[in-house]
Amino acid sequence: MQIDDRLATVLRHRAAGERAARTQYRQLLDLLGARRTTGDESMLAAAWLRLAALGETIPVPDRAAMIREPGLRFRNPELALHLADDEPEVAASALAVAQLSVDDWEATIPRLPVRARGFLRLRRDLPPGTQELLERLGIRDRGLPSPDIAEELAETEASTPEADIAEQPGAKSAIVTPIRPIPANDLAHGRAATAFARNTRDDGDDGDDGEIGALVRRIESFRKARSNRPQPDNAPRLPLGEKADNGRVPLIGFAFTTDSEGRIDWAERNVAPMVVGAILPPAREAAKRHRQPLRHVELDWEGAPMITGNWIVDAAPRFTDAGGRFYGYAGRFRRPPPADTVVDQPQTDRSADLMRQLLHELKTPVNAIQGFAEVIQQQLFGPTPHEYRALAATIAGDAARMLAGFDELDRLARLESGALELQLGHCDFAEVLGRTVDQLQDVLKSRGSAFELDQHGTCDASVPLACEDAEALAWRLLATLAGSVGTNERLRLEVADTDGVIMLSCDLPAAFAARDDIFADSSRATGSVSAGMFGTGFALRLARAETRAIHGDLHREGSRLILLLPHLAATQPAMSATEA
Repeated sequence: MQIDDRLATVLRHRAAGERAARTQYRQLLDLLGARRTTGDESMLAAAWLRLAALGETIPVPDRAAMIREPGLRFRNPELALHLADDEPEVAASALAVAQLSVDDWEATIPRLPVRARGFLRLRRDLPPGTQELLERLGIRDRGLPSPDIAEELAETEASTPEADIAEQPGAKSAIVTPIRPIPANDLAHGRAATAFARNTRDDGDDGDDGEIGALVRRIESFRKARSNRPQPDNAPRLPLGEKADNGRVPLIGFAFTTDSEGRIDWAERNVAPMVVGAILPPAREAAKRHRQPLRHVELDWEGAPMITGNWIVDAAPRFTDAGGRFYGYAGRFRRPPPADTVVDQPQTDRSADLMRQLLHELKTPVNAIQGFAEVIQQQLFGPTPHEYRALAATIAGDAARMLAGFDELDRLARLESGALELQLGHCDFAEVLGRTVDQLQDVLKSRGSAFELDQHGTCDASVPLACEDAEALAWRLLATLAGSVGTNERLRLEVADTDGVIMLSCDLPAAFAARDDIFADSSRATGSVSAGMFGTGFALRLARAETRAIHGDLHREGSRLILLLPHLAATQPAMSATEA
């Protein structure tokens, strides 16, 4: 029995935070990008609504970056139509990575917004039939405005602040015909064609030189209108109503794609006129060799002032889904960090951060497995044989134990790196120990073993810990010892208040006493009681990290284990200052 319930699993969880929203948005992109997800129309409608709602909470550059990720499956024309109505950067990214069939393109392109169709002309891997359809719809790679529109736009820009150009009628009419930056070689051809047309007319032509002559006159008119307009800076800009930015923010990075020859064919819109059409040497060399990813490639770029200088390039090769044909690179330019701003992060902090990232990646599939198992075990989608329900219940239980273990790993990494602080509170640790010992006595009784707790009368064992944290610490410590207790073995526990420090001293089981370093031991408890899934050494290290988080300690002295916790009275002034 195969049940594809991935979409239902994703929709069942609410994105409570920013990271959860990004994760769920990426999952929905992956699921809705496939041709067939589910036949439940109501669930599909809910998925589209959730995708739109999440899109409103995620910044545009982040959404565009997620869409451009190489691992995204994008074969659903409905997703292309949905994203084409978003911001231009998101629409451009979606139409740049969509892998649709010829029939899908033919049905999709006429339904696209007019402004989004032009993004498809940046692609060089579209089928011939799709390119012919774009030509019939009037979507051109390069276009020039008619002479009257060019002159009108030039006069409008000369007399109107650039912030208001987008509101002018001329600007709106010009946008109907897509206009893109003209490379230098095209302008050179235009000048040569102009000279040729003039010489031809001087030789006796009446001036009616057909389409070529009309194109030449439009180029000449555009050049004249362009030259008569004052240029505020050296950045190439066409008269489309963009705002002049005299106090430009330094460019620190931008995304790009290349074709199979290493030529940049797309970039973020603020730098596209300065880099599109240029050859990226590292990409060209890598494309000729083994088409390997580009990792931390240093590059000295020459061009417009905004992009001139040193860059670091990272890019990954792109391959078509059908046949695996290489069709270029996708990556990002970024400025190298200044030498005086590099912070030497401690190795322990970096290791803890890497551990937390790894745990985050591991939790995602385990959560999905647990969700599928619970769906089967609870028969949410119909009757299920009891044998399958039993297997599903076992899988759900195993997944829950794995998630609990991941939480312990994450807790230890955060405690050791200082990223987690235990909640301060007020708790009688002697009372907590008494309750924990009572719970474990019944288990130890079957082996003839026991804990013998001596509290030295009625000493005050108040510690600055919340009751939940104190109970977890006591259970982790005593359950670890109880899991290794041998037959007819009795462990003595002593609690005492010594100079403002609550000290718990307990005998080590014989199995522990023979080991050199109990905190590095990887063996697991053999009894029915266990404090964790990663062995006794890990449980003791976690208990030691918890005690050190409140300025206590846990260490071994011969055949005894010593736990030290600060007395509540000794930390009361500090707690009052913190609360204040």
